[in-house]
Amino acid sequence: MRVSIDTLPGGANPNEDWVAGTPSLAIVLDGLSTAGLSTGCRHGVPWYVAHLGGQLLASLADPGRPLTEGLAEALERVAQLHPRCDLKNPGTPSATVAILRRRHEVLDHLLLADSPIVLATDEDFTVLTDLRVDSVLPELRAAVEQHETHTPGHREALQQLVHAQRQIRNTTEGYWVAAGDSRAAAHALTGVVPLSKVRDAAVMSDGVSRLVTEYGTATWSEIFNTLRCRGPRRLIEDVRETEATDPTGRRWPRYKPGDDAAVAYCQW
Repeated sequence: MRVSIDTLPGGANPNEDWVAGTPSLAIVLDGLSTAGLSTGCRHGVPWYVAHLGGQLLASLADPGRPLTEGLAEALERVAQLHPRCDLKNPGTPSATVAILRRRHEVLDHLLLADSPIVLATDEDFTVLTDLRVDSVLPELRAAVEQHETHTPGHREALQQLVHAQRQIRNTTEGYWVAAGDSRAAAHALTGVVPLSKVRDAAVMSDGVSRLVTEYGTATWSEIFNTLRCRGPRRLIEDVRETEATDPTGRRWPRYKPGDDAAVAYCQW
């Protein structure tokens, strides 16, 4: 498997996405926004995703190891790296997880929260994603979208949403992400697809997939044409150029003017 990767921050703040590729793995992590609220951790989200990503590469070095088991071990190891932080704080640094692995003649996948994996076949595209977060707190999500970015109303509404999300994150009433408790790995969505049915694939953060899912300015066919011909960096630049046409979120309401973006493009 050949994996091409790239990632760029959405603005001036440090990148909270992380991506890596090996001859058998593609991993994308998308750090969850803190919206300026306390996390109980002195390290921050970029530190968290970098260390979780590194631990995932180590824990999944054995190609036969179940992805959920590898994720659980990685979560536990990262927790051990900052024991003095308050890992039970509901705002502790956290992230989405998307993993695609080639194992002999099959592709294994794992998803925790809304970073998608898209499989291209000869006929169509299959989007694998975990959208459990979309089913909770719809009123607060709508309240954020009523404001243009960079306005006081937007910041206040976003903080209210994030605060409420933290109370149900990693609970049966809410949705699941990678954070301080390794038991979240058991709630990941997993599956297996025969390699023979897939032409190529992309693992990405929602900062990239929104070109199709939120902005509607591209199709999956166009996304893959860009990846095949010009690579991940050009695709991320397409996102930035699209967002630049709507800098305050008037046309496409969103949490911030530009989201961090990461993509791993897989061929075999």
